[in-house]
Amino acid sequence: MSKSKFRTTELSNPKFEMDGLRFITVKTDNLKGRGDICVFVPEGDHKDLPIVTLLHGVYGSAWIWAMMGGAHVTANRLIKEGKIKPVILAMPSDGLWGDGSAYNDHHGYSFEKWIAEDVPQAVRENIPQTSEASTLFISGLSMGGFGALRIGAKYGHLYDGVSGHSSITEIQQMELFVEEKLDSYAQDSREDEDVLTAVLQHKETLPPFRFDCGNTDELITFNRVLHQQLNENNIEHVYEEFEGGHQWEYWYEHLEDTLLFFDKIEKTVNK
Repeated sequence: MSKSKFRTTELSNPKFEMDGLRFITVKTDNLKGRGDICVFVPEGDHKDLPIVTLLHGVYGSAWIWAMMGGAHVTANRLIKEGKIKPVILAMPSDGLWGDGSAYNDHHGYSFEKWIAEDVPQAVRENIPQTSEASTLFISGLSMGGFGALRIGAKYGHLYDGVSGHSSITEIQQMELFVEEKLDSYAQDSREDEDVLTAVLQHKETLPPFRFDCGNTDELITFNRVLHQQLNENNIEHVYEEFEGGHQWEYWYEHLEDTLLFFDKIEKTVNK
């Protein structure tokens, strides 16, 4: 077995795991310490499974997509119904800075590289149903939608598909949710503060790209503007609006749209 990228790794004991969920904790320089990942592993003898990274919003952590959003329940149901092929869900913490790290780099931490580099590596090292051949997808909600859309665009050479739910589209919108001052998130490059800029600067390598928002969500106007701007710049994408607001009932229902979107891509990539 090759040497681990991480100085220390802790993996949950299968004896105590339930519902296909397990936990990985690794120490990484990008966080200057440890980071947690909740992982859903479907039943069965699988190899080279695709890895879907799900990023949480403000206030949450690695547990919240599963324990508030039932992400593993949705994935397992779709697999059993034959609507998607088996898939790994990787649900990391955002680094646990303040009310939310915004998944970019500040205060000496690289929350971006934690997501784009460390999380896939930790999953591949510890989940034998994955490998270097596993395709990568990224999605998230609210602040996690901002992280997914921006990181997915910036690291398009790594990801095969990108999706966002109820997404923050510019860093200024963090003010709606956090008590930390906006200048805490200030970046040297606009692509690290704005989804549109990240997309335009990396449009040549942009993976299949979708996002949705509830029609009573406080972020709906920002999502509509992003959709319009992408159209004006001839950026191919999928944008959908549904009934609902900025709440877990919405994300629980519409994670299915993301998983179906990714599965369609996966079948094209590995046909």
